[in-house]
Amino acid sequence: MKLIMKVFLILICFSSCSQDKRPIKGDTEFQRELNAEYKDASKSPLKDKDRKEFEGLDFFKFDAAYVVQARLELTPDSKWFNMRTTTSRVSKERVFGILHFELKGKPYQLNVYQGAETMEKEGLEDYLFLPFLDETNGFESYGGGRYIDLRIPKSDTIDIDFNKAYNPYCAYNDKYSCPIVPRENYIKTRIEAGVKAFGKH
Repeated sequence: MKLIMKVFLILICFSSCSQDKRPIKGDTEFQRELNAEYKDASKSPLKDKDRKEFEGLDFFKFDAAYVVQARLELTPDSKWFNMRTTTSRVSKERVFGILHFELKGKPYQLNVYQGAETMEKEGLEDYLFLPFLDETNGFESYGGGRYIDLRIPKSDTIDIDFNKAYNPYCAYNDKYSCPIVPRENYIKTRIEAGVKAFGKH
């Protein structure tokens, strides 16, 4: 009888534990990785109360039309400048180059930036920062714009996947200091890809 009770208790534990470990939401690997990160208390930018209720970020549906190949025009003589942030801190950046690309048949360009501090970090020596604003800001997406992480390419072309656009941490928690997207990185079109505004359904 005691053995039956032990087996019964183990089964109850397994069923309740498996319910706690719900699968991470997301249609793509990027979405699942981001959701897993935001669920993890050691990495999440979310406030504790938001993280406890967190089930997954809202994303635009993946759209291959927002994966584009851009021509990288290098700007080797660009000067370092202080990029403003949401706090008094400034981020020392320079325009690494200009990305020229087409989206749904129309030409656009965005500056891509290199950070002085980031270059010094191990594993991020070739990191490039692509912040942008578009016509979904303040509506479906976060009003302050979004970011994309890139790496210095070995050629003069670089792939931009707008489906991997994510919000600054400030969109979730005002304790963070986030770079403000420079006005010249506004593109007059709707980028219906990537992460949507937090808390809007």
